[in-house]
Amino acid sequence: MHLGNLDLGYGLFGALILAGLALLIASLSLTHRIEAAGLEGKTFREKRYEYYRGIATQLGVLLIGIGVSLFIYFFQQNYQDERRREAESQQVLARLASRIGRTSADLEFLSEYDDILDEGGAYVRPEDGGKNGAVRSSGDQLVKQIEDMRLVERDVPQEDFNDLDFSTDFQGSSLITELDPALLFAMHREENELKYAIKQLSADFRDLQEALGPTDPKEAISNAVAAAKAKREALDILYDLDLLRDRSRRAFARACWLVSQGSIFSSPRPIEPLSRTYGSHQEWIRQAKQTLSLYRVGNENCFDMLGYKISN
Repeated sequence: MHLGNLDLGYGLFGALILAGLALLIASLSLTHRIEAAGLEGKTFREKRYEYYRGIATQLGVLLIGIGVSLFIYFFQQNYQDERRREAESQQVLARLASRIGRTSADLEFLSEYDDILDEGGAYVRPEDGGKNGAVRSSGDQLVKQIEDMRLVERDVPQEDFNDLDFSTDFQGSSLITELDPALLFAMHREENELKYAIKQLSADFRDLQEALGPTDPKEAISNAVAAAKAKREALDILYDLDLLRDRSRRAFARACWLVSQGSIFSSPRPIEPLSRTYGSHQEWIRQAKQTLSLYRVGNENCFDMLGYKISN
């Protein structure tokens, strides 16, 4: 029981003690009446007042004892609960910090995604008006783009981004109930979208290989039909690469911010600028730089750990 949130409990304990004190005061008043009745020789009234005084005294002492005992009991329980909560909080914080340490190395690979996606400007999906170099690539540019994509496929362990599911560190902990529901919902949503992107990329790269066939990209692109298929698959890869980098950085940014708070279970609200939907990942990055640069985990700046090169 958390006394800090139990005004009703405090009122109950206080009411019991005050009622007991009132009865003891009443017993003192009855003592004066007993003395007066004795002086007047009214034996029957004297005995009756003595009877009432005994009841008032016993009941008053009983109520005060109950009130004080309940207060001490619940105070001890609250103290023990706070210690357990603090220990559980430190355990969750330690798990989050450990996961941040592991996954920060994975985020360094995202700069390779940035190089491909933001060629000639911020990447925006073609259906949303995107016209940067990555979207418009054709001919030799498309060949180079495909070669870069295949290199990224080999160099970047995409499955490792599954470790960015920070919400699992809260599972099994009662402290999850203290998180803002909007914050928890955002975590689950972005982690699910991240897993989707990882799964889709695996299929996208297979589809690209099928579109190219056994020949090298330059030879395959020389065929108009194969070039059209390869371009379509390349655009699918761009979409999922962008989704993966955006959701992984968002998930990491939120976790880094939470750990930087020290005590993360005071119902923190979502960081509104980092939760918005932007026209491009670069727009989100600009907001992240302004916000995350203020927070650190150990000696590391939360923004710097996102693995984004400002020159892009």
